[in-house]
Amino acid sequence: MRVLYITNRQRTGGWLAEAFAADSASEVVLEEAIGSAAGLARLRDETFDAVLVSHEPGELEALDLIEGYRVGGADEPIVILGNQSEQEMAALCYEVGADGYVCAHTTTTRNLIWILARAIQRHQLVRENRRLNGAERQRLQREHEETERLLAEQRTLISDLEAMRHRGGASAASVQPRPSPAEDVSAGPRVSGGQESRLPIDLPPELVRHYRELLRTYVIMGSGNLAPELCRLADLLTAAGVTARQAMHLHLCVLEELVHGLGTRSTRHVMTRGDLLALEILMYMAEGYRQRYSERSYPPVQRALPGFELPGK
Repeated sequence: MRVLYITNRQRTGGWLAEAFAADSASEVVLEEAIGSAAGLARLRDETFDAVLVSHEPGELEALDLIEGYRVGGADEPIVILGNQSEQEMAALCYEVGADGYVCAHTTTTRNLIWILARAIQRHQLVRENRRLNGAERQRLQREHEETERLLAEQRTLISDLEAMRHRGGASAASVQPRPSPAEDVSAGPRVSGGQESRLPIDLPPELVRHYRELLRTYVIMGSGNLAPELCRLADLLTAAGVTARQAMHLHLCVLEELVHGLGTRSTRHVMTRGDLLALEILMYMAEGYRQRYSERSYPPVQRALPGFELPGK
């Protein structure tokens, strides 16, 4: 360990260096700084594993010195070495930011080394925890940015489908009423506090709430036993003539509301499960419309009874 010992001219660190040298448990390189200004300059220019500060009331006030160091941004482990008892000084040292207090008259060299080692270990853990917290915040920020990008792309997809529908059905659109503002998807879905999302079609609020609860359950459980419930919902949407674009807009409204309700929490799981739910719903709806098309293209034919066939059949 490389340790800086901050002291005054009356109490130099020769005795302390000899004590560390006599203990073979670990190698401690002790460097000395006389006075608080010299100690601060050494800490600013060099890196030490730990700092020992001699507490000499009236000559070198370690408590004021450490408090100033911490305010200035010093992050090294700091242990105070003084003549007062630990019961008298320990709490005061912790309050100003020191990592421990050692009474020079009652401690041993091995005990001092262990106190320094534990202080170093604690600061290493604090730095690692700070680094991990920063990395986690950056990861969550990237997730939220990716989520916003995916939601924007899905809104663009819905707008493109709407534009294609208008281009392909211009003649039909001339005789149909213009979509109400609730059906306009150019601005994307918007959720206000405690109010229903803007929806692509006039759906009953009960159905919207049902889909919202279904999405939340799907996020937690996955498809699992929800397949019959999804199939019934798809049948209901196909029976109402809901298009894929309208179904996706409904899904996007509810999904965006759920994502914004997460706050700073992770959104990756919600987005993944939400995409799976949309895919499953669209698959069921596609199958439902395929069956309806097949029934309309090939309606059932009443066959004649045996012996009553028409001539030429």
